Amino acid sequence: MTMKNKLIVALDVETSADAQRLVDTLRGIAGMFKIGSQLFTSAGPEFVREIVSSGERVFLDLKFHDIPNTVAAAGVEAMRLGVSIFNVHAAGGSEMMRRTAGAVTESASAEGRTRPLIIAVTVLTSADQIMLNEVGWSATPENMVRRLSLLAETAGMDGVVASPHEVGIVRSTVKTPGFIVVTPGVRPAGVALDDQSRVTTPLEAITAGVDYLVVGRPIIEAPDPARAALQIIEEMETGSTGNIAKVRELGVS
Repeated sequence: MTMKNKLIVALDVETSADAQRLVDTLRGIAGMFKIGSQLFTSAGPEFVREIVSSGERVFLDLKFHDIPNTVAAAGVEAMRLGVSIFNVHAAGGSEMMRRTAGAVTESASAEGRTRPLIIAVTVLTSADQIMLNEVGWSATPENMVRRLSLLAETAGMDGVVASPHEVGIVRSTVKTPGFIVVTPGVRPAGVALDDQSRVTTPLEAITAGVDYLVVGRPIIEAPDPARAALQIIEEMETGSTGNIAKVRELGVS
């Protein structure tokens, strides 16, 4: 997979018109576009269909978290929108994740549709130890990521959302081949962290071994979004080259 295909641009804007302008600007540069709660609430599922119909790939980032039956039904509808990835909260539990994976797989097969990847959110990148303690989680972010990643694996998820700081934890915990790690909280050097707590640069994220990087404000708020995206891809390629060099040094084929 090329570095371009690893870049997911977050369309965290108010209107479908704003989002469409970004898609048109970044077409052929970004590998996928993320539609989250703000844009989905504003523009609805029809806009998701429009982006998919135009040939672009969509990560539907609604972080479903409800009773198992409700999340499973929502997952089937996400599949019918044609998205490439959607997510649920791992904190919803194993039954919620397992029933969602089963319902989506069964419906996709019955309807002749492509099954999207289903990934589970571990610990939000805006969370720190104080926030976890506030909601009653005494474990560290690292231990929560380890526990929830393992839960997601056993429940049949295709991967997780995790901070790049915890990629090594996920890789050492999960043994399923092809299990993906999607990471938000990526900021090029010198860019404001905004409301993120556990962040890294694109170079650090790729070197850590993430599969997809989600980048929003550093691209969509840049004076030239296309140039900003290309600079991030260039930095990602530097990280990939560094990984190859490390592998060669170790004599691993």
